[in-house]
Amino acid sequence: MKEIRIVNREMTSEEIKRMDLGFDELGLEEGVEKESSERFSFIALEGDAFIGCSSGLAYKNGEHYSGWFFLTDLFVEKEYRSKGLGAKLLKSTEEQAISIGVKHIWLWTSGEKALQFYHRQAYKKFAEMENWYSDGSSRVGLRKEL
Repeated sequence: MKEIRIVNREMTSEEIKRMDLGFDELGLEEGVEKESSERFSFIALEGDAFIGCSSGLAYKNGEHYSGWFFLTDLFVEKEYRSKGLGAKLLKSTEEQAISIGVKHIWLWTSGEKALQFYHRQAYKKFAEMENWYSDGSSRVGLRKEL
């Protein structure tokens, strides 16, 4: 048997493919269908100008959605904030998720304004990683039952 070495370097594209295939194989061994994701996005435009967006991933096991949606992005340009646009974008995303059978939505966020916004939208904290950011603030996980 050859010597096993641990090497600190970037993985090659072939190694990444093998790792992904290995995770798929492990899932199948444990009775879980192959996982994939589908991105859903909503864009807010004023005329042709981008002023905000919401986007995230609906996860699938085989052909069925897992029941969870990961909100990866919710952004509104500064001059359009506090006018209800963020809530409209979020609601559009939630309605899309519900339409495909998703029951839960989750996200990571930080900052008092963002936390207040999501609490007003009925999101609840499920995790907090203290001192995540260089200023000492936390990264907070929020979730909502749809």
